[in-house]
Amino acid sequence: MEIQNSIFNYATLLKQVKARVALAQKKAIYSANEEMLSMYWDIGKLLCESQKQIGWGNNALEQLANDLKNDYPKVKGFSPRNCRCMIQFHKEYNQELTIWQPVVAKLEMSNCVLPIKQLSWSHNITLIQRVKDYYHTYGALANNFDSTLPEIQAKQVKETLKDPYIFDMLTFTDEYNERDVELGLVKHIEKFLLEMGAGFAFMGRQYHIEVSGNDFYIDILMYNVFMHRYLVVELKKGDFQPEYIGKLNFYCSAVDDILCREGDNQTIGLLLCQNKDRIMAEYALRDVHKPIGISDYELGKSIPHDIKSGLPSIEELESKLYQGLQDNESAE
Repeated sequence: MEIQNSIFNYATLLKQVKARVALAQKKAIYSANEEMLSMYWDIGKLLCESQKQIGWGNNALEQLANDLKNDYPKVKGFSPRNCRCMIQFHKEYNQELTIWQPVVAKLEMSNCVLPIKQLSWSHNITLIQRVKDYYHTYGALANNFDSTLPEIQAKQVKETLKDPYIFDMLTFTDEYNERDVELGLVKHIEKFLLEMGAGFAFMGRQYHIEVSGNDFYIDILMYNVFMHRYLVVELKKGDFQPEYIGKLNFYCSAVDDILCREGDNQTIGLLLCQNKDRIMAEYALRDVHKPIGISDYELGKSIPHDIKSGLPSIEELESKLYQGLQDNESAE
């Protein structure tokens, strides 16, 4: 019985000692990481202030990186690219966020969350880039939603729509027009709906409406079940032109009067073009009273015929692979 108690007491003691060692290791790691991030932030600040005062270019960063490597040959992290990341790090995080209460002092508090200093340098840079990517995807959409919709609805619509839309399931090797793109999207309707986002239902292509005895055809009409509103999509090949907005504004008004029922919110328009000038888009939307967004779209890139003809077919690749496996088995 005494032997069993001794074994149990020793196991408990070993577990407690190992836990204390692990805690010390974590503290050391967090302390080192915190000091490194503070150093990078300070260097980024020095570089930002120096650049404003002197106006140096990329060559100065190259020279600085080389000098630091020569003075500190065993210290990594002073490449020109990393120096630019330090500048970005300083610009994104202000003093209050960076010089926070030390992580080590709060390490044992389960409710303590310091997202900046608990992350490694590479994770911080990745986080900054992902946020910028999100902005470019969901914040670059030219629109007038803030002036045409209630605040909550405007926020919801801006979070639902994006810029650009990637229709990489469509590739054209020959000359194509807008109708070809429409047909391609309908052919790949599942992928199209996934790219449009959650809650969208496809109502039709070249959707017919009649106004004052005249026939009109909407390129693509959709309905979002979460926002309870129609989405009128006009698809244009080439660059954005201001006159496109007038037609889209007309369609939104018509859909509001003809199709909308009780409980439906105001129809929104989405103009998809291959490229837009941001300033031209903002001018075109300035005095428009219907909610409209303007987004770019990108198609998949096809392989040119002269290159594609020189590539092996799937059957040829399978034959080569099978032959290789047989040769390996024979060699064994």
